Amino acid sequence: MSVSRRELLRTTAKTAGILGLASHLAPELRADPLGLPIGCQTYPVRAMIAKDIPGTLKILSDAGFQTIELCSPVGYADAGFGGFAKYKSAEFRQMLADMNLTCQSSHFDINELRKDLSGRIAWANDMGIKQMIVPSLDGPKRPTLDDVKRAAEEYNKIAEQSASAGLQQGLHNEDFELTSVDGKRTYDLLLELLDPKLVKFQFQVSTISQGYDAAQYFTKYPGRFFSMHVQGWSARTRKITAVGKGTLDWQKIFSAAKTGGVQNYFVEMKLELMKESVPYLRSLQV
Repeated sequence: MSVSRRELLRTTAKTAGILGLASHLAPELRADPLGLPIGCQTYPVRAMIAKDIPGTLKILSDAGFQTIELCSPVGYADAGFGGFAKYKSAEFRQMLADMNLTCQSSHFDINELRKDLSGRIAWANDMGIKQMIVPSLDGPKRPTLDDVKRAAEEYNKIAEQSASAGLQQGLHNEDFELTSVDGKRTYDLLLELLDPKLVKFQFQVSTISQGYDAAQYFTKYPGRFFSMHVQGWSARTRKITAVGKGTLDWQKIFSAAKTGGVQNYFVEMKLELMKESVPYLRSLQV
């Protein structure tokens, strides 16, 4: 069948357009583990945030991060996050949209929740925060079982009030949580004592340095985790590395994270290591 010159040119132009579009989109094709946006914690760039919030968020967005986790402007005011208090909800959301970022998670110091839980809940709801995460319950360095029980009872009450306002409380694992009581890990005791309907957990992957294996916890306690902080780790040098550069099995960790119930994850390291982690996470298939 003969094809006219006009038809040939039209077909050629259409094909070129499709190829051009595919070429343009190709760099954006990515795996992204669990199908989740690549996130980062903002605490490592707190000094930059203290000086320039929009500029810092742009740097994170340009690095390839799609979602961020904040730190409360009240509990972390001295660390450089006080400036976020000046933003109204609409301004904050527009700033994030301009940077192609989202934010549904923030850390809150346990003391600010003790002092003004209703006020912190109101701020979280206003800013669109859905996950209120406490880095530590701030118990003693050498706790007794009663100390752990008291901490769990207090946090269950905080989580119950938060849940009534539509917010999910989550516990990180630092300091107090990494202690032990009579040979048993405080963290394991808290997983038993905290109400699974009210409290979820955010796992700090770098605690592998102290024997806390993320994949083991996700598998042992299905559905108890909703988030994790991601760091690379080298067992040989015992140092933090970019994700994918150390000795951790990320296929295993992210696969187990499905069982654990992880809904988001945030890279948390020095800025250069965070940037270096993005290409690996983009290519990781789980």
